[in-house]
Amino acid sequence: MAEELAMREVYGKTLAELGAENPDIVVLDADLSASTQTKFFADKFPERFFDCGIAEQNMVTIAAGLASAGKIPFASTFAVFAPGRCFDQVRVSISQAKMNVKLVSTHSGLSVGEDGATHQAIEDLALATSLLNFTVLVPADGVETAQAVRAAAALQGPVYIRLPRLKSPVFYDKRYKFKIGKASQLRAGNDVTIFAIGIMVGEALTAAQNLAKKGIDARVINMSTLKPIDETIIRRAAVETGAVVTVEEHIENGGLGSAVARVIAKDIPVPIEFVAVQSYAESGPPADLLKKYGLTAPSIEKAVKKVLKRK
Repeated sequence: MAEELAMREVYGKTLAELGAENPDIVVLDADLSASTQTKFFADKFPERFFDCGIAEQNMVTIAAGLASAGKIPFASTFAVFAPGRCFDQVRVSISQAKMNVKLVSTHSGLSVGEDGATHQAIEDLALATSLLNFTVLVPADGVETAQAVRAAAALQGPVYIRLPRLKSPVFYDKRYKFKIGKASQLRAGNDVTIFAIGIMVGEALTAAQNLAKKGIDARVINMSTLKPIDETIIRRAAVETGAVVTVEEHIENGGLGSAVARVIAKDIPVPIEFVAVQSYAESGPPADLLKKYGLTAPSIEKAVKKVLKRK
């Protein structure tokens, strides 16, 4: 069985490492440090950690102020609270001002599970990608998360990183080199391309393995940089496979599907199907919710078969 890591835990530990390497790194949280795992930084550098309480609007504004003073702030809470609850402050104080703030949200998507619809962030990527000047990252595993956090710290400008609550399989080893703006092909294939992000990458790989048994050769690409999207790899996949499926734990509008479709529509129109969240969910075990709302390998396989009929 593949090793599993909690990406939020990797985030917290990577922050602590960065804090030791760079005294300008500061961290803010909205009373959720134990959950977002910024506690690792807080324990090591209490003088550079700011718990802003249940006040996300204040948190991101304070982060913008710290950035204006030359600091590199990482601000964290649940994805449903940022960018959602504090969107206006993120837009005005960070995006428009081009502040060097790193907004890292955890507990994204339906896999938050028992917390229910109010806490299941399924629109956050649409909000984040709509913001000018923002880079948007959705790592697929713990290895990629550590590198993405370091890349965000080194990048001058606003960054949004989306992380899940659950542990997830590890796909990459230490040889992997994450680069902002570049996607990663995890499986070769010539019949169809499956683009996936976050925890859906694992489901996409499982689907591809199942499809191979039926004679369908599916390429799987991890689009961990949602913005700026890797247009080169999208165009190449569209040309070489002639059919595309996008998979995300997010609503269809404004996320991965929208970004990929925009590139394809402009340059190389090919059939495309979308596996995404179609409605608000309820409280329940994460695995049950993902199955009920069509975010599992069988749903991806169904979408692949459908798009191939249109090829």
